[in-house]
Amino acid sequence: MAGIGERAPLDTLARRIEACRACPRLVDWREQIAREKRAAYRNEDYWGRPVSGFGDPNARIVVLGLAPAAHGANRTGRVFTGDRSGDWLFAAMHRAGLANQAESTSRDDGLELSDAWVTAAVRCAPPDNKPSIEERDECAPFLAEELALLKRCQVVVCLGAFGFQAACRHFDVRPRPRFGHGAECVVDGGPTLICSFHPSQQNTFTGRLTEEMLDHVFARARELTIE
Repeated sequence: MAGIGERAPLDTLARRIEACRACPRLVDWREQIAREKRAAYRNEDYWGRPVSGFGDPNARIVVLGLAPAAHGANRTGRVFTGDRSGDWLFAAMHRAGLANQAESTSRDDGLELSDAWVTAAVRCAPPDNKPSIEERDECAPFLAEELALLKRCQVVVCLGAFGFQAACRHFDVRPRPRFGHGAECVVDGGPTLICSFHPSQQNTFTGRLTEEMLDHVFARARELTIE
């Protein structure tokens, strides 16, 4: 049985995630994007595979998002890396003392997380950022296994309604509270779920999500963690 803080089981899970081809629509889409590329990245080799979680195996704070971005994690191979959402997320985590740097540009950029793990409910980039219910459910066992291995998890920061719903399904939260930025839900015998608007451009460019709002969420997450 895996002990607390062991990376090997998480690495084994990552390899299984990265080899998954269970959802034909998602496989076709992620590989099409990797072939066609965006002009700005035409000289890069896209990852074009499922994306595993990343961070500290001793994490007490887990950040749960929706899915890899087509030209972000689907390009770089690391969750929330190489796009504007990741710029916002890791800058906030750096300010909160959870990341050693504010930038997240590639798998080998030197980024390290402390007391935090970042993951997604769906592991492949979906068309229009909208996985189907079947695709969502196909990925759910990966999240369940990942959270079981993150034995010190005390707080799950849910980015967006999709991440919050995935957490509620996993922890069997009933009735399901309404999603709202800063809303909290304590799982009986489990972690506290904290909601945040997703750091997507449609939220950050419009001012629906500000740096101060995101900082407040991570400050609260740190406040809730106990030794």
